[in-house]
Amino acid sequence: MSDHAISIATAPRRGSMSAAELALAVGGFGIGTGEFAIMGLLPQVADDLSISVPSAGMVISAYALGVVVGAPLIAVLAARHSRQRVLLLLMALFALGNFASTIAPNFGLLVGARFLAGLPHGAYFGVASLVAAGMVAPHQRARAIGRVMLGLTVATLVGTPLVAWFGQALGWRTAFAIVGAISLVTMALILMHVPRDKANPAATPLRELAALGKTQVWLTLAICSIGCGGMFAVFSYITPALTEVAGVPLSGVPLMLTLFGAGMILGNVVGSRLADWSLVKAIGLALVFNLATFVLFALTMDSPWIAVVNVVMVGCGFAVVPGIQTRLMDVSGEAQTLAAALMHSAFNLANALGAWLGGLSIAAGYGWTSTGGVGAVMAVFGIVIFLLSVRLDRKRAARI
Repeated sequence: MSDHAISIATAPRRGSMSAAELALAVGGFGIGTGEFAIMGLLPQVADDLSISVPSAGMVISAYALGVVVGAPLIAVLAARHSRQRVLLLLMALFALGNFASTIAPNFGLLVGARFLAGLPHGAYFGVASLVAAGMVAPHQRARAIGRVMLGLTVATLVGTPLVAWFGQALGWRTAFAIVGAISLVTMALILMHVPRDKANPAATPLRELAALGKTQVWLTLAICSIGCGGMFAVFSYITPALTEVAGVPLSGVPLMLTLFGAGMILGNVVGSRLADWSLVKAIGLALVFNLATFVLFALTMDSPWIAVVNVVMVGCGFAVVPGIQTRLMDVSGEAQTLAAALMHSAFNLANALGAWLGGLSIAAGYGWTSTGGVGAVMAVFGIVIFLLSVRLDRKRAARI
């Protein structure tokens, strides 16, 4: 019996989560909390370090750029090593970056610490997705990946608002200390529950780099980095948009972040099921949904009640992620480690682009809700790239 067959035989039934998936999801919970909680604390960071809120947004961009750099580099270097061991090392590096963020004495060092914390992000989710997908039948891969991603989405529902509350009450540095502690817990859970697999000597760096020669890999990454950027353009500056435009009190921001998390969980569940049903249709529907959502955000954020609907809908845009992750695994051939990790490089490039372009729009005087317009433009470009990818697929199928 093959290793894959053994994995399927021991996989969870009826959509339940295995102990290994739970361990991986806890890591995703810590990473998601560390990535998103700071967005609700930007005003506190800006005030403490005597900088503007748009300038404080560089902390978000530095983390995202760390993901962009770290994911492919680590994935290539770690391809032939035990996946369990790689996951442990990645989570140790993530813990180090967050504890360094806790004690950073100035803005420059904080930016550097956030970059360090971002380095293992993409490779962690990439390797974790491969481990989860290898434990189930092929037609259940997107849902297995979705269960691992559930940690990331639950972070926005529970971890982000809770840590944001602690950050407001005890100082923003507390947020990173909590995330560092979650990282240590994750390492213990991985040791206990993720199988100790053997290294694969055939998985060489050159084989992984072969993914970079595939057109569909690049197009899928572009769909993610551009088409998903709108969510970050909006969410990076969601706190001032809520308080200054919609009239939500600052004390209500953690609740709004909880609603955003609920939207992400809903999007993750629906998106993963749609992707197992029809991968291409799931991605296309999610991109069109995001376009409509960003337009509504830009035009209707004029009351707390409408803001509630908009925030949930923006979170639901996460529905595109399980489909893109699965498609990357399909179009990458044997170079799946690099491709799976690059998905999160692209997602965090979307983070960096969204936060940067949203900040430019605000700094230019277009207002806090102009980020919705930025998101809509990015969604349109994502749809165009998606249609090009589908067209190339059809041309290739016709030649065969």
